[in-house]
Formats: sequence, structure tokens, C-alpha cells
Amino acid sequence: MAKLLLVEDNPDNRDMLSRRLQRKGYEVAIAVDGLAGVQMSESEKPDLILMDMSLPGIDGWTATTRIKANPATHGIPVIALTAHAMSGDRDKAMQAGGDEFDSKPVDFLRLLGKIETLLARKAGTGPTSPAASGPVSQS
Repeated sequence: MAKLLLVEDNPDNRDMLSRRLQRKGYEVAIAVDGLAGVQMSESEKPDLILMDMSLPGIDGWTATTRIKANPATHGIPVIALTAHAMSGDRDKAMQAGGDEFDSKPVDFLRLLGKIETLLARKAGTGPTSPAASGPVSQS
């Protein structure tokens, strides 16, 4: 199963998400701040990152920008998580390089769907990949 990097400073959120993800079969690495998230994105080589945006030290926006700027980690999908579900937050997350956005409190089934979609896309089996849509007609 895939390895996820959870970058989350709140111990309750970290515990709840990591336990539920592990029960679904995911391996979960944990970083408690933005700098550790950037460093672990390279050392842990996760398949996907769940990035809290409000972090101590460097925030999630900056951490995501750094991850996406690094050739070794730029292809790792990032889901931005924030309790600040303001109208511009989704756009801000996408501008930072995020691949998806979800608000807190987390709706686990919705988040799980986003995780599975991004992992399938990364593997080349998602709905936007040519392999998933079958052969292309040349008529």
C-alpha cells in the first residue's frame, strides 16, 4: 500500500488521521512542522502528502512551494488541509503547488476519495490518464 506523509502540528488531528489511514492500509510518516515536512518529503519518498496549511516555523503554503520546487519531490501529490476554509484558500493552495484541497474538520470519506484519486492518477490508472480511458480511436 502507499506511503503517506502527514504534516500536522495538532496532536489530536495527527492521531486521528494517522490511525484511520493506517486502518485503511496506508503507511503513514508524520512531520509536526513545515520544515520537517519539506525534509521528510525527500527522505521518506511518500506517494502523497497531506499538508496542514497552518504550521509553526514555515507554514504549509511555503512548505508546499518548496516541495514542488525540488526536482526530487515535485511529482509528489499534495493535499492542502486547512481550517481556514475561506473562498480564496483553494486558489492559494493550488498556486503553492497543491494538487487538491480539503477543509477541516476533515470528512474522512471525502478525504479518502481525494487520496485514492490522486494516487491512481500518479500511478497512471486515474480517470485523467490515457490508460484509464481505454484505447483511443483514430477514426
